[in-house]
Amino acid sequence: MIDIVGTLRRGGRELIAHIDFPLLLITLAIMGVGLATVNSATWDSSHRMVSQAGNMGIAMVVMWFVSRLPPQKLMNFAIPLYVIGLVLLACVFLFGIKVNGARRWLPLGFVRIQPAEIMKIAMPLMLAWYFHKYEAVLKMKHYAIASLLLLVPFAMIAKQPDLGTALLVGAVGFYVIFFAGLPWKVIIGLIVAGAAAAPLLWHALHDYQQKRILTLIDPTTDPLGTGYHIIQSIIAIGSGGSFGKGYLNGTQTHLEFIPEKHTDFIFAVYSEEWGLLGNALLLFLYTLLIGRGLMIASGAPTLFSRLLAGAITLGFFTYAFINMGMVSGILPVVGVPLPFMSYGGTALVTLFVGIGVLMSIQTHRMLVKK
Repeated sequence: MIDIVGTLRRGGRELIAHIDFPLLLITLAIMGVGLATVNSATWDSSHRMVSQAGNMGIAMVVMWFVSRLPPQKLMNFAIPLYVIGLVLLACVFLFGIKVNGARRWLPLGFVRIQPAEIMKIAMPLMLAWYFHKYEAVLKMKHYAIASLLLLVPFAMIAKQPDLGTALLVGAVGFYVIFFAGLPWKVIIGLIVAGAAAAPLLWHALHDYQQKRILTLIDPTTDPLGTGYHIIQSIIAIGSGGSFGKGYLNGTQTHLEFIPEKHTDFIFAVYSEEWGLLGNALLLFLYTLLIGRGLMIASGAPTLFSRLLAGAITLGFFTYAFINMGMVSGILPVVGVPLPFMSYGGTALVTLFVGIGVLMSIQTHRMLVKK
């Protein structure tokens, strides 16, 4: 007689064999907070919460598939994914849709994609593969080539213009190069050179980007224009006090003072309703997420896995830091969503691909040969 129960058990174990439950539970906790906040931010438009729940379901399925791919197979995707990303970025300039003065989306029949999102995964994957290949003979020329591989897509994304995504792609790429052993004297030299070139970089920025930086210094110079977002966001965060106004009771949120409240400025909605205590809890969850990712990176058996896991994990940190910084008025507004909380499909899938990669590295670590 066929052992049906035994077969089901083996099938169940196989389904969850490559799931890292500490990482999954932390991510689900942040997502739960995010879904509740999206519901509050779009209370008069409940279909957005349903849509976000669907996005989360799709993203988790993608995560599951990615988690089952051994790191050796992930390496095989490095060059093709990077090249495809570059080709799609080039296609954006030729066939992309222009929205609000920026050409970022590429129409593909019944759906449109944002190719810059692909680079958030393709970039660390490509650079991790590159340094793994030349691990035994690393020289300064390899760091120079890696920098070029980073700068090309960074410039293409910034040109769209999409400075927020460009910064995120540049950050994850830099993390790989840094973890690969980039000398501190080079890093300090780059910082000094960047500071010296600041006047030139300033003139390279678009007018609206310059206004955002100036508004950061003093939002009251244009309270109804470029300063409106920051002013209303700061009011919302401050009005939350220590314990918040309570779920669905945020006045800044429900009286429509907060712009982009379900996407880029969702942290302001959350802060108004849950206050300082809620913010402490959210920061604790992000700290757990980053800590778990770094634990996975430290235990990875190969250079490729360590570089990839470290870059993806610090990418989550950069996401959260930039978003919370711009919503709190300490960084310019650059259009970066809050990871696992902001409404959106493409960015959420990209984030869960990163979670899937971390799970793959963790659960396959005993099978990867050094």
